[in-house]
Amino acid sequence: MASVDYFERKLDDKRRLTIPSELREEFNSGVVITRGFGQYLHLYPKLVWDREVEAALTGTGNILDEKVADLNVQFRLGKTEADLDQKQGRVTIEQHLLDYAEIDHGLVAVRAGAYFRVMAADEKL
Repeated sequence: MASVDYFERKLDDKRRLTIPSELREEFNSGVVITRGFGQYLHLYPKLVWDREVEAALTGTGNILDEKVADLNVQFRLGKTEADLDQKQGRVTIEQHLLDYAEIDHGLVAVRAGAYFRVMAADEKL
């Protein structure tokens, strides 16, 4: 199976993103979409979110650590979880997340390790 590290898509009228067929097995556990560090989104397989991101956000650090608190707010504000439509391989992206990333219809997704960075198609990398 070919490795897909980059794809371009246009959202349909219902804000649905079609995941490439080569990646659908990776998202069988579900999809988590959240704000990124910049004006883009992060697209995680639910398994990766649960195993890696949740572990990092709820680590054994000091409960009063502002950096940990800021990361929690950044990644949980607007976070959505959904199952991938198995027939069509689609997931709906909430409008507030599209607004945050200034995505209209066209987007690009680039693998950043175990997740994808999703940004407006016209954004310069």
